Formats: sequence, structure tokens, C-alpha cells
Amino acid sequence: MSRTEYYQQMKALARETRAKYRLTSFRVTKTDLRRIYKDLGIRIDLWDHKCSKLRGAYFNDDLGPTVLIVKGLPVDPTVFTMAHELKHHLVDRDLPVACCEANPGDAMIEIGAEVFAAEMIFPEGDFSRALADQGVVHGECCANDLVHLKQQTKTTLSYAGLAKRAEFLGIAPPGSLAKVKWKLLEEQIFGEPVYKRFQRYRGQRHKQSGTA
Repeated sequence: MSRTEYYQQMKALARETRAKYRLTSFRVTKTDLRRIYKDLGIRIDLWDHKCSKLRGAYFNDDLGPTVLIVKGLPVDPTVFTMAHELKHHLVDRDLPVACCEANPGDAMIEIGAEVFAAEMIFPEGDFSRALADQGVVHGECCANDLVHLKQQTKTTLSYAGLAKRAEFLGIAPPGSLAKVKWKLLEEQIFGEPVYKRFQRYRGQRHKQSGTA
């Protein structure tokens, strides 16, 4: 089987999984994935691991299937990692261990898990249609378009994932989204998030109480 055929199979499996578990939103949540894990008998262990490149791992041993997730990850990376490791359970469970970190020996397996995760969170067809509905011309997608897309759909596919897909599908020019500071751009377009204003307010109150 060629790499292209394998990756297409992973996309199809992701769409089948979405349908089986009635995932209709592009905001796949940790709760959604915990529900799927529970149905499949997969345990989750939070992991105090400090390696910046490693976000999760899948084991299937005498204790049964277990997914380790690095503790403290933001929502989007956590959801993506859980979806990534779900692919390993569905396809690679005979392997002794599979990690959410590509290595030369497992390149196709790991890229397949990335492909599966992205498709499970936000299927390519829906992604393309959503951008077209925004009036985005194929080949001319810019960073602002993806910020608006993420805000409108509330997808848990990260900005990095959205950008990678837009370039891969030719919706955005190659390399045009590589150095975007996404959170800064988001604030420039939509304003400072409420949680940041609240944190600043609490900090100011704390300083005032300390000098009173």
C-alpha cells in the first residue's frame, strides 16, 4: 500500500469514527473523546513529563489499552493528542508502544495518526466548504481568513493544523502561513480575550491590596 492510499484510509476511518459516535461539530472536545475512550475500554493517565516534543503515548499491554497525556496541555493540543492516540488504538494496537512524536522508523504510522486526528476534528471537505462560504478564493487564503474560520466554527483544530491543511490543499499559497503569530493576530482582529482582562484586573487588585 502506498503512503497516499494509507493516509486516505486514515481519513476515511476518522470520518467513520465521527459518524459512529455522532460527532457533528467541528469543536470536538475532551469530553467527546473521553466518551469514545470509555466505550473502547481505553484508560487515560495524565503524565508529568517535561519533554517538549512528546505529548502522549499509547500502550496496549497486560493491563489493557492506556493513553498517556502530558498534564497541563492547552485544550487544542490535548484534543489533537487524544485523537492521535485513538488512531493508534484503532489501527496500531499490536505495536508495543506508539508515541505522539514522529521518528524515522514509524514515519508513516505517526503521520497517519496526525492525518486521522485532523480529519476527525475538522474533516477536509467541511473545511474547504467553510472557507468557500466565507468567500475565500482557492489559492488566496490568508491568515485573517483562518482566524475568522476558527472563531466562526469554534473548531479545536489548532491554528497550526488549519494552516498546514490550507497550504496542503492549495487553498493558501505555499509557505504563506509559516510565521504567523496566531494569538496576536486573533487579538488584533477580535480584541483581547475576557480571561486576559480578568487576569489583569486581578493583578491590579492584588497590587492595590498589597500597598493599602
